[in-house]
Amino acid sequence: MKALEGRIGIVTGGSSGIGYAISNVLAEAGATVYAVSRTGKVKDGMPASALGVIHVQGDVTNDARMREIVEQASGKQSLDFLVNNAGITKKCRAEDFPAEDFAHILQVNIHSVFRLCQLCYPYLKNSRHKGRIVSISSMAAHLGFTEVVPYCTSKAAVCGMTRGLAVEWANDNLCVNSIAPGWFPSEMSKQVMTPERKAAILGRMPVHAFGDTRDLGEMTKFLLSDGAKYITGQDFAVDGGALAYGF
Repeated sequence: MKALEGRIGIVTGGSSGIGYAISNVLAEAGATVYAVSRTGKVKDGMPASALGVIHVQGDVTNDARMREIVEQASGKQSLDFLVNNAGITKKCRAEDFPAEDFAHILQVNIHSVFRLCQLCYPYLKNSRHKGRIVSISSMAAHLGFTEVVPYCTSKAAVCGMTRGLAVEWANDNLCVNSIAPGWFPSEMSKQVMTPERKAAILGRMPVHAFGDTRDLGEMTKFLLSDGAKYITGQDFAVDGGALAYGF
């Protein structure tokens, strides 16, 4: 039997990049994955998703739509996992950052994550495998980066939310963790990538190479598996050693 055979869950931001890779790895392990994105389909030019991935259209900030998706995925009975991956950023110096853009980043990266956890909670409690929540944090939750201060703020909040929910829901058949990716190919990373920043990033990690998004899928698969039933409240760096790198 595959590691996640028979399990059902939701991955947000599943049309490309990290969310697409996570969805495929989980489906290949036997899970049924509702991959939520604003388009409801794989990004043009990318291979079709693995069998078991069901693409659905939805904006994570639309409460009514997300409630519909949760009820569809759970059958109004039970759900095995939620992976909060959808996120946004904007590049701008802190002193010039527009207030409305800061608010929008917090809405997508924090408020919608918390709200989706709330919506999924009663169904995750009923999982016969022990319900799991995995949220995607970031190196920016632990390190300061220029021109993306609101993003750093939001991802630090994701780690705080992970610890709080893990403690509060520890006796409710739920484990809550997060994963902090290093630098992986994604549409969001391209927004802030310059040749100078790329050179600095590669020099800042011991392996001096960007990661494969499927590695994040494998870490997610482990955290959803039977082998991780005693792991909760943790943030796992998948970063080529960047956080460990000294001077």
